[in-house]
Amino acid sequence: MPHGAGCLCGAVRIAIDAEPMAARMCWCRLCQYLGGGSATVNVCFPSDKVSTQGEVRWHESVADSGNAMRRGFCPACGTPLFSIAESRPHLTFIRAGALDDPGLIAPQAVIWTQAAPQWACLDPELPHYEAQIPPVA
Repeated sequence: MPHGAGCLCGAVRIAIDAEPMAARMCWCRLCQYLGGGSATVNVCFPSDKVSTQGEVRWHESVADSGNAMRRGFCPACGTPLFSIAESRPHLTFIRAGALDDPGLIAPQAVIWTQAAPQWACLDPELPHYEAQIPPVA
């Protein structure tokens, strides 16, 4: 079943021709910046099944894990849309909030809990990991 995603202003639309592979809630410091102080929920899809219409601006940085990352966002409204690790270009992580159906898949784990602020609400039903866990296959 195809899925869609996009930014707040509608300038970027994303078509996804695959089911999600995994979803994780991330509390790393970089995700806190992207989430405006909260964690981000990132949904993994095969990169070859994701297509985009509209301009996406990219920011390159090194994540807390040491992975070189490309993070895509809408240049018009600033909505964070994507994360792609240089070491895993076959996987694209789309922010759950950008999905047309943000309830498509719930997080299956919480990562980088060591960086979460003391007030963070960590779902006790999910496994918690202090740092990065192995990538999706």
